[in-house]
Amino acid sequence: MKPKLAIASLAFAMMLAAAPGLAAQNTEAAAAPRPAQILSAKKLFVSNTGTGFDLGIWSGGPDRIYNEFYAAIRSGGKYQLVAAPSDADLVLNVEVIPNAVAWRFRLDILDPKSGIVLWAIYEPLKITNSKKTRDKDFDDTINKLAADLPALTTP
Repeated sequence: MKPKLAIASLAFAMMLAAAPGLAAQNTEAAAAPRPAQILSAKKLFVSNTGTGFDLGIWSGGPDRIYNEFYAAIRSGGKYQLVAAPSDADLVLNVEVIPNAVAWRFRLDILDPKSGIVLWAIYEPLKITNSKKTRDKDFDDTINKLAADLPALTTP
């Protein structure tokens, strides 16, 4: 057997021997842990930035996001809402994020001491021709976003 052919044959045999091991490897990373603060939170502060609200698209004013999200969290009954960030385990900030393709709500969950975003949740927001339908979709999406928080805290 010629040396080049022998080397190629040996390399091929080594690749075949390694193939079952390669196929058995899991390429998906294990789920990273959720921040402990999110899992243990009891008290929440909801901030009102009024960010992203377009008066021409939805009824109400810039406080509509804050008021509806606050009411949705309160009605869930899982958390105590507090009046100051210093009294909270987590600070929540919800805003509308517009872009060229679609709109969405973003909920940032922040550490009240450092202001670092611990987690972010996004929900798509439909934009239709009818303002009445847009307002209903706005309400439905706020409620879904509020329901995402307790779902996140369930291990």
